[in-house]
Amino acid sequence: MKIVIAGAGAVGTHLARLLSKDNLSVVLIDHDENILAKLNNELDIMTCAVSATSIDGLRKAGVENADLFIAVTSHESKNITSALLARQLGARRTVARVDNYEYMKPENRVFFEKAGIDALIYPELLAAREIADSAQYSWARQMWKFGVDGNLLLLNVKMGVPENGQESNQLLGYTLKEIGVRHGHSFHVVAIRRDNETVMPHGEVRILPHDIVFFMTTRDEVSTLRHLLGKDHYPQVKRALIIGGGKLSVGADRALPEFMDVKILEADEARCEELGRLTRNRTLVIHGEAHDMDLLEDEGYGQHLEAFIALTPNDEKNILACVAAHRKGVPKTIAQVENLDYLGMAEALDVGTVINKKAIAASYIYQMLLKSSVDNMKMLNVADAEVAEFVVRKDSLVTRCPVMDTGLPRGVNIGGMVRNGKGCLVGGQTVLQEDDRVVLFCIGGTLKKIDRYFK
Repeated sequence: MKIVIAGAGAVGTHLARLLSKDNLSVVLIDHDENILAKLNNELDIMTCAVSATSIDGLRKAGVENADLFIAVTSHESKNITSALLARQLGARRTVARVDNYEYMKPENRVFFEKAGIDALIYPELLAAREIADSAQYSWARQMWKFGVDGNLLLLNVKMGVPENGQESNQLLGYTLKEIGVRHGHSFHVVAIRRDNETVMPHGEVRILPHDIVFFMTTRDEVSTLRHLLGKDHYPQVKRALIIGGGKLSVGADRALPEFMDVKILEADEARCEELGRLTRNRTLVIHGEAHDMDLLEDEGYGQHLEAFIALTPNDEKNILACVAAHRKGVPKTIAQVENLDYLGMAEALDVGTVINKKAIAASYIYQMLLKSSVDNMKMLNVADAEVAEFVVRKDSLVTRCPVMDTGLPRGVNIGGMVRNGKGCLVGGQTVLQEDDRVVLFCIGGTLKKIDRYFK
């Protein structure tokens, strides 16, 4: 498969690095020869120093033979133009990065599809949705929804030592086999992150303090899981403070539930005026610095606040602000961290939910490379894993025998499925059926290996 990526910025470079590991033919084009020269030495890819909107340049990059053309430069108009040109020159599928909410409306996306752009991607919008989902669960680090109506939930939760007798974790210290006997099957442990390694679960694996455990459960059973983890005392998130007034903050404000009271703290006065027009009517925009502790205290920091969301362009500021908020007693903290090298540090400092736009955008694009019907996919950098939602096709390999006999590769764990609109867990004797929506947790690059089971 040949893939041409236009734009050697943060998203384009991350994609090129990711795809080069899968032994795909990747061509990265950009007008900056110095950036390309550096990447050419680091990655096993081809580079081409041309303009993304030059017909001769696109031909030089070989787009006429491209299975997928991805335009992710920092300029929306250039991305749309280059994607349209690439399709006319022969690219089979095209993707363009945009930064306009209007383009993402269903009726407008149809317009772009007819014009020749198969998919539009707006990283800030995708990240905003993840922020909104995770913000509603103060007791979990992160939460992802699967199924058409979000009937299946994947949550990762840090196993801590009980503090002041508040927590009574009924899973801590027990093996997964013992947990199954004691508590039935209202959830499924799909992976455990321990000492910077991801552990595949089996009956004899024991849940230990400081483990980060990935649970798959249904929407109906999530309260049971919360109780077993001793998290009943965590409050519902009703009040959130966002620091930073960029596009992601605007998107998060729009995506958060209507019942939440949201405040946005922004240092630039002119931007505050813009935010007043861009945000919801009930959102309060405050002019001030994130390090102004007196101001933060006045806004309920650590007392009348359930969620603290740091979305400034500065990763270090976001991490440290969330650490400080956590120590002040804010139960839910979310930080934008774009530098992948900082993810481990954020995890070690118990930042909470970490949002990385590059990884989110890459997840969305990567699913287009799979031949099976994949409706949803997440790349979990913290666990070196991917989670994908497959739609089972008629007569595919997984429909011919019980799950335990399908021979799925080591490192693959079926978390659950949605059948006839109802979320449920999957056991070894389960036989998958056509149109089932199955969620798989895949560790260490095993996702591409399971494609053939669902074709």
